[in-house]
Amino acid sequence: MTAPVKIVAVLTARSGVADGLRTLLEGMLDSSRAEPGNLRYDLWQDQSEPGRFFLDELYVDGAAVAAHRATPHFQAYLAAINDLAERTAFVLNPVSAT
Repeated sequence: MTAPVKIVAVLTARSGVADGLRTLLEGMLDSSRAEPGNLRYDLWQDQSEPGRFFLDELYVDGAAVAAHRATPHFQAYLAAINDLAERTAFVLNPVSAT
């Protein structure tokens, strides 16, 4: 049996481009949510630092993550993200999740 994979990405906008970062991230939502192996793809904004965003992603398994990373929308995100934000992504395995 395969295990689900959770990704939590923290993206902090570079100076003066928070709106561009938000636009890029919002542009990923519909396409990512429509992927067959995607269970969750939510965007959150920090209340105390509006230029910091969190992506909360959940996939059925590692193959679904690989498929996500191969999509044109993810490749477009990769081409733009380093100019817009500093980012850290945590790829997590379940210990106790429902």
